Amino acid sequence: MVRGERTVLGIDPGLATTGFGVLTVAPGTISAQAFGVIRTPAHRPDTERLVSIQRELEALISRYRPDLVAVEKLFFNTNTTTAMAVSQARGAVLAVCGAAHLPLRECTPLEVKQAVTGYGRADKGQMQRMVALLLKLKEIPRPDDAADALAVAICGAQTKVWGENR
Repeated sequence: MVRGERTVLGIDPGLATTGFGVLTVAPGTISAQAFGVIRTPAHRPDTERLVSIQRELEALISRYRPDLVAVEKLFFNTNTTTAMAVSQARGAVLAVCGAAHLPLRECTPLEVKQAVTGYGRADKGQMQRMVALLLKLKEIPRPDDAADALAVAICGAQTKVWGENR
């Protein structure tokens, strides 16, 4: 490990698909270690899906040993059913992070857009292109949930005090 190097795990919560992105952050550099999604089958009960998210996230934490977890805050959604499912998944993520005693940075969508593009109204395409550019990736990360999680991790990486819960 390089002096001052930190690992940030970014999470874009969702019941069907939870995106994750793992960054290595050192003075003057930021790079992607891993990214992907945790998928849960729609035909399974929500309780089983949440346990699946919990177990997969615990495995990611065990493998990458993040110094900080950044998770996207839920914003108002006109679809109540979707908002409830996302909030349940988000709750599972928060519980796993709490149990692991990991510092947590909750990022609003506006904060994520500003951190990645410098513009709070950036569209999804602008965000994805900037994530690829900032992390020196050859392609835009797929699926979208993984790119979103990397963006959340980039926002979290800008947290000034690593041990701070914000």
